[in-house]
Amino acid sequence: MSRSRWHGRAANTALVLGVGLVALVGLVVQARGVDTAAEWTALLAVLVSSGALYLRRRHPAAVGVVALAAVGAYGALLHRPGPIMLVFVVALYTVVDEGHLAVAMGLGLASVVAFAVADSYHRSADGGNGATLLHAGWLVAVIVGVTRNRQAYLAEAQARVLAAEQRTEEEARRRATEERLRIARELHDALGHHLSLINVQASAALHRPDPDRSTQALTAIKQTSKETLQELRTTLGLLRQESAAPAAPTPGLNRLYELVTTAGRSGLEIHTELTETRPLPPEVDLAAYRIVQEALTNVTRHAGATSAVIRIRPDHGDVLVEVEDDGAGAPGPPGNGILGMGERVRALSGSLSTGPGPDGGFRVCARLPLRPASAPAGAPA
Repeated sequence: MSRSRWHGRAANTALVLGVGLVALVGLVVQARGVDTAAEWTALLAVLVSSGALYLRRRHPAAVGVVALAAVGAYGALLHRPGPIMLVFVVALYTVVDEGHLAVAMGLGLASVVAFAVADSYHRSADGGNGATLLHAGWLVAVIVGVTRNRQAYLAEAQARVLAAEQRTEEEARRRATEERLRIARELHDALGHHLSLINVQASAALHRPDPDRSTQALTAIKQTSKETLQELRTTLGLLRQESAAPAAPTPGLNRLYELVTTAGRSGLEIHTELTETRPLPPEVDLAAYRIVQEALTNVTRHAGATSAVIRIRPDHGDVLVEVEDDGAGAPGPPGNGILGMGERVRALSGSLSTGPGPDGGFRVCARLPLRPASAPAGAPA
């Protein structure tokens, strides 16, 4: 049994015992003892109606009818209303709270009639004392008040459900947007790098009609296009999530040599300065690889550089990834490559700086936490 259910049953039992005790003591005080058969029968009505309250949530209408019958019997036996009305009040409240408004109105009307009959035995010759009207007004106030509270509760519950659904839809849209951006980054990084190198090699073959150079360029184009197809198959396989085929390994810094070799086919001289680091988390490893890949792509396409330096080293709880060239490319508005690098870095709660290097050329520096934290929801991508 759950803790909340136990507390609910305990509270229900306490309420039944409390109401029954009040009605019982009220009977004894009102009748000044239980001596006659009518008083014993009234006592039985108090006990039965009080015990029935234990089932008021399961069978609210039936318990309301039992309580009304007990009130009527009590009034008929003792010729006066009594504290047993508290039993009926609880039963009527439950009927209204459970949404049985028509039943509650019928029970209220019947109780007014029974109260009027019982009260008639003590009415003076000059006229009524107004107790019946007070009883009727009180019942109307109870029914209307509880109904309004229930409607307000239902409206609030509905508003909470709608708000939860709206949050769910917003979360789904946010995740879809993030997934779309991730797919765009992967396709851009997988294709942009290799296609840029193919373009450079093709341009070299066209503008230098040297058979040896042309053969070298075509060989580089063939190898680069092969790698492009492999990258494309890997990316599409991950997007399709094909369970039948084993997933291809995610690119990381363990493939840095392949990256440098591919970029070097364009004639760019690349130096690497690597400081041994502990194994990187997969998302950090992929981000570092893609940042180096995109930086080398920009060098071969825009910088007009002859050499570049790749530095990767740990720095406290982060890993620093730097790519610097000796080109003369003028800084301009960031393209999709730099935007993609920024998105990857922000997704890991890192930082990225791009711009002219201290000795000329262009410099890309990314700081990636080794324990990446998710970017806050709603953060700009």
